Amino acid sequence: MQEWIIAMLVVSILLILRDMAKTVFSGKTKEKEEMLPLCESHPQKEKVERYAASFRKLADTFYGMPYRKEFLSGGQLNRIISDTSAAVCSRCYQREICWGEHAGETMRGSENMIRTMEEGNEENIQRARSEWMRACGRSAQYFQVLNEGFREERQNLVWDNRMIESRLAVAQQLTEISRIMDHMAEELYDIMPADPQFQEDLKKALRKKHVLVKNVWVMDKIEGRRQIFLNLRARSGQCVSTAEIAQILSRICGSSMTPDTGSRSIVNGDFRMVHFVEDVSYQMLYGVARLTREAEKVSGDNYICRQEEDGRFFLCLSDGMGSGIEAFKESEIVVELLEQFLESGFSQETAARMVNSALLLKGREGMFSTVDICAVDLYTGICDFLKAGASSTFIKRDHWVESIASENLAAGLVQQLDFDTASRKLYHGDYLIMMTDGVLDALPAEREEETMKEIIMDVREKEPREMGRGILERVLGYSDYHARDDMTVVVAGLWKK
Repeated sequence: MQEWIIAMLVVSILLILRDMAKTVFSGKTKEKEEMLPLCESHPQKEKVERYAASFRKLADTFYGMPYRKEFLSGGQLNRIISDTSAAVCSRCYQREICWGEHAGETMRGSENMIRTMEEGNEENIQRARSEWMRACGRSAQYFQVLNEGFREERQNLVWDNRMIESRLAVAQQLTEISRIMDHMAEELYDIMPADPQFQEDLKKALRKKHVLVKNVWVMDKIEGRRQIFLNLRARSGQCVSTAEIAQILSRICGSSMTPDTGSRSIVNGDFRMVHFVEDVSYQMLYGVARLTREAEKVSGDNYICRQEEDGRFFLCLSDGMGSGIEAFKESEIVVELLEQFLESGFSQETAARMVNSALLLKGREGMFSTVDICAVDLYTGICDFLKAGASSTFIKRDHWVESIASENLAAGLVQQLDFDTASRKLYHGDYLIMMTDGVLDALPAEREEETMKEIIMDVREKEPREMGRGILERVLGYSDYHARDDMTVVVAGLWKK
C-alpha cells in the first residue's frame, strides 16, 4: 500500500509538470513563443485544479468513514455474552432462573465484567469476579469463556483500528497531493513577459557578449524573490557560460542572480531555455561525526543534508529504534522518504506527516524512528525546527549556546502525530548542532543538556566536521570511552556569501 501511494504521488506530480511545461515553454507557433499572460481561466490550469478537486473528494470519502474506537460496542458485548451463555449456561440447571426472571441482572453483571476487563485494573477485575461467584454456580467456567470472548473481540477491534488508521493515512496523503497540485497551478501561471524596457536593456547588454535573446519571462514570488527565464543562444560559434550571463543579468536587475540548480552551464548556438533565480544571502557547510554501538557493524542512525531549489537548506536526522541492521533500515526509510517529499516541494511538517503515514501503512510491528528536521532559509537566515521523538538540537553563537528540545513521540507510532516546532533567526557564524539520543544519554543523568552546552562551548574547532569530532571525543570521556548506543553528531555552519 505504501509503495502504491508514493508511486501515485510521484506520477501525479510528474504528469502535472509535463503538462504545465508543455503549456508554458513548448510549441512551435509564434503565438506560443510570445508567451501571452496566462489568465485565471486558462484551460490547463482548470484541468489541474479539477485533478486536485478529485483527490480532495476521494480523501473526503475516506475521512467520512468510521473512526477508530477505544472500547467495544454494545453489539460486540451482546455477542460475547450470547456466545458465553450458549457455551456455559445451556447445560446449567439454573439457566431458567438466571436468564429468566433475573435476566436483566445477569446481563448487567456480564457487561460490567467485560467493561472491567477493558479497563485492565486487576483489582477491579477480581472484585467483579468475586461478586459474580456469589450469583453463578459455574462462575469459574463462565468467567473463562467470557474472558476468551473478550480477548477475541478486543483483537478484532485492534485490527479494525489498524485498518482505519491505514485508511486515514491514505486520506491524508490524498489531501496533501491535492494541496500541492493547487499550489503548483497557482505558482506556474504567475509567469509573465518581462517589462519591454527591461527586455531591451538585457538584449542590448547580452548582444555585446555575442548572445541573442528571443524571449524574457519573469516570475516574482510572494516573498519577492525574482525568477527569470531566458530563451537564448550564442552566435558566431561562441560558447558563453551561464555564470557570465548571470553577472550581466544581476547588474541590470539590481539584485544578485544565479543559474538555477540543474540548469545548463554553457549556452551554445541552439536556442535553449535557461532559468535564473535570485541568489541566496547565506551558504551552509556541514560535517558529520559518528560512532557505531559496540558489537554492532552498522549504525541505526541516518541523515541527509541538501539544498533545495527554493533556497532552503535541509538537515534531517533519524534514529531507528534499537541498533544494528534493523534500526538502520527503519531510519533509512525515514530519511529517504523525507528527501523525496522535500525534493517534491513539500514543507517539512507536511513531509514528516507523509512519512508517518507511510510508516503506519508499512504495518511492521514496532517500526518507528525519530524525526529531526532543521530547515534554513538561505535568503533570510530563519531556521525552522521540527521534531518527533528526537534529541535536542543546539545553536552556538559566539559565547552562548541555546537548546531546542522535543517531547513528542517518534514517527510510526500513532496516526495523529504531533510535532515540536520552533523558529530561530540565525546569523553569520552561527552553528547548528544536531545529535541522536545516544550522544546525550552518555552524559550525566538529569544534566544532559547543561553538560552538552559546556562541551560545545569548550570545543575550539571552527570547521563543522572537526567540531563534531571534538564533541564526540568529549562525550566518550563521560562513558569510559565505550559507545553503548549509536552516536551521530551533525554540525552545520552559516556564513554570509
